Amino acid sequence: MIVKNLSETLSGMWSLLVGMKVTAVNFKSPQITVHYPRQITNLEGYRGHIELVPGDEDPTKSKCIACSNCVRICPGACISLKASKPKKKAAEEKKDAPGTESEARPEGKKEAPPKKAKPELQSFVLDYNYCCLCGLCVESCPSGALRYSSDVYVAGFTRQEFVYDLLSRLQYQAQKKEQ
Repeated sequence: MIVKNLSETLSGMWSLLVGMKVTAVNFKSPQITVHYPRQITNLEGYRGHIELVPGDEDPTKSKCIACSNCVRICPGACISLKASKPKKKAAEEKKDAPGTESEARPEGKKEAPPKKAKPELQSFVLDYNYCCLCGLCVESCPSGALRYSSDVYVAGFTRQEFVYDLLSRLQYQAQKKEQ
């Protein structure tokens, strides 16, 4: 009985010493805790809601070609977009008229086919209430017009605050950058 009690006591003391060693090692190592409002760190790999990528020529316009791949692939049906049909240019209409430059062209030379005008994006709305953050929309975009936001301050009191007009958000960010 005394041997059993002595064995349990020594086992408990060994366990205490091992625990104290772990505590001492962690006490001496550098701190990895971020004291949030006072200290903000870069959250690498954070995937927030989606946002539009600005175009190369005009930062207020998106790279979006209005193909609607993101709308079709979204399992939550939280993306909607509207685009205007491309307008014919006056030069193309003039070329089709009889008695113009097409008759004066030499026979051996062919004209390159006209470039298709891309539709202009009118609105791009994300209802974040239904987004499952799967990322299929970003992966399926052929023009690279979507990316993940780094906005970590997503909070609100009503559901309407989580319906984002991403096109107006893009234009606001471009204006903010210019200032």
